[in-house]
Amino acid sequence: MDTIYVALPYVLVSFVISLILTPLAIKIGLGINAYAIENKRTVHHGKIVRIGGIAMYCAFIITMAIFVHPDKTFNAILVGAAIVFLGGLIDDIFDLKPILKFGFQLVAAVYVIYYGQIQLNEINLPFITINIKPVYALISIIWIAGVTNAINLIDGLDGLSCGTSIVVLCVIGFIAYQMRRIDVAIVALILVGSIGGVLPYNFNPASVFVGDCGALFMGYMIACLSLLGFKSSAFISLAFPLIILFVPLADTCLAIIRRKLKGQKISEADRSHLHHVLMYKIGLSHRNTVLTLYVVSIMFGIDAIVMYFHQTAGLILLVILCFIAWIFIELTGMINPKVHPLIGLCRRICGHPKVSDDAFFEANKKHHNE
Repeated sequence: MDTIYVALPYVLVSFVISLILTPLAIKIGLGINAYAIENKRTVHHGKIVRIGGIAMYCAFIITMAIFVHPDKTFNAILVGAAIVFLGGLIDDIFDLKPILKFGFQLVAAVYVIYYGQIQLNEINLPFITINIKPVYALISIIWIAGVTNAINLIDGLDGLSCGTSIVVLCVIGFIAYQMRRIDVAIVALILVGSIGGVLPYNFNPASVFVGDCGALFMGYMIACLSLLGFKSSAFISLAFPLIILFVPLADTCLAIIRRKLKGQKISEADRSHLHHVLMYKIGLSHRNTVLTLYVVSIMFGIDAIVMYFHQTAGLILLVILCFIAWIFIELTGMINPKVHPLIGLCRRICGHPKVSDDAFFEANKKHHNE
């Protein structure tokens, strides 16, 4: 209980500042015509400001200035965050080319790794240990860029990226506290409050979007904190962030594979993301889709916590969750309707599920081909 009381100021101060600044961000967006543009893959209607991330970022910086005296590492993180935020904000206002937007992320990743010394120390895999510093740096750059874009990619429904990020940061903060990384836990709490202050305006029906400036900022901070908080061992450094970020990372990987199989560019948007599948193939409402993904994120977050205290139990739970997730992927054709190895194996072994027009898999296959 004492721990909760100690944690509250970091969350509450950043939350209140963010809550106050969000209407101001909306007014600024209206003044400069920074609206989310409707297209064939969007689900919103009307003019909605897309620079709500300004309130989130400013609340975070102000609260950090109040509570935290950053060292060299956190100064590097803050500089990188400013670079990523600025790139996203320019894109929200002027629509940058994807390669230019990625350039901001790459600069931020290289800066924080070089000046902040945030990267993996050692990679232990079965029967092999990789101890080559350039490899650590490369994997760390890929990790930061990948997580940054993964959070941005799931920013397709009202409140989805914000709520998912809050869940992820709560788990990161809890595990960091257990590892006695109090600095990481405090920054995670400040981020939770900063994002939470925007969420009431961003949840369905949204009156503001966080935009690329907000989503990329959240993704970048999560990527850095995950590397910083879990670098005590190689297994923890690699496994925990992957588990905690399962939803956005899985969605991103599936999108890359799906687009490659279709001969599309990786950066080309589509309507086959996880949230689109839940809405258009499963038939969930906008709000229920977001809440469902919150629950899934919480389940994987719980698994990460279980694994911290009992590795075997955590691994068993992870296998179960991943098996369920893969069956869902096959049933809904998120990669391709013809990719269903587990379902095909079950049919060959026990004859179920049977191939029929009213089976969900077959119905999805027909829908995909139409």
